[in-house]
Amino acid sequence: MPKIDKEEKPKYAKVIEGADGLSLGISIVVAILMGIGAGLLMRSAFGYDWLLWLGVFWGVGGAVMNIYKAYKKQVESYAEFKDDVRYKKYENQYDDDED
Repeated sequence: MPKIDKEEKPKYAKVIEGADGLSLGISIVVAILMGIGAGLLMRSAFGYDWLLWLGVFWGVGGAVMNIYKAYKKQVESYAEFKDDVRYKKYENQYDDDED
C-alpha cells in the first residue's frame, strides 16, 4: 500500500478550487434570475408593474448575500495562517500610520 503524505494535495485540488470560484459566479446569476422570475410571476398574478422591480431587488439582494457568505468563508479559511511563523512578517506591513 503506498504511503500518503498528509501535506500532499489531492490530484484534482486545482479543479475543485476553480469550481468553487465558478460556483460563486453561477450562484450570483441564478439569484438574480430567480428574483426576476419571481417578479414576473407576481406582476402577472397581481397586475402591478412595480412587483417586477421588487423581484429584481430581491434577486440582487440574494446575489450580494451570496458574495458576503463567500467572503466570510474565505476570511475564515485564511484565519488559520494568522499564527503561522512564515506569515508573521506580513502581519503589520500595512498598519503604518506615519503620514
